[in-house]
Amino acid sequence: MDRCPVCGVETPVGSAFCPACGVDLDGTTAAFEAIADAGEAPCEEDLSVADVPVLVVRGGMEVGERFYLDRSALTLGRDPSCDVFLNDVTVSRLHARLAVQGSSVTVEDAGSLNGTYVNDAIVARAELHNGDTVQIGRFRMVFLDREVHGGSSRS
Repeated sequence: MDRCPVCGVETPVGSAFCPACGVDLDGTTAAFEAIADAGEAPCEEDLSVADVPVLVVRGGMEVGERFYLDRSALTLGRDPSCDVFLNDVTVSRLHARLAVQGSSVTVEDAGSLNGTYVNDAIVARAELHNGDTVQIGRFRMVFLDREVHGGSSRS
């Protein structure tokens, strides 16, 4: 059984609407349990050509995909209009935001159903450091700082 995201009443799996409050359930975010490091792909790619911080998908769908953090603000979510499009029902439409300011990169949860995890701990907001693991839905990504892999230094 699933639960209605509005009123919390149990709903049959695949229901189009909540039997208690009537909210439309089509396209809602599916719940999941956070996963640990099991089954992650090794991150052995040469990232020396990047001059900006990078998120590399290591677990879940799209393993190996790179998301270059080349703007001061980026959105992450299931909505195709997000800067980082994560196409899975465990990801909220607007799941999180990334901010790149000077020498710091932060991730902030945008009120998602399943939460945003950094190094297996749920966070509302966290500063990222080289090698940190970010989990959004079933996507596990490693954060790589541009200073560490040969890009230009932050200013």
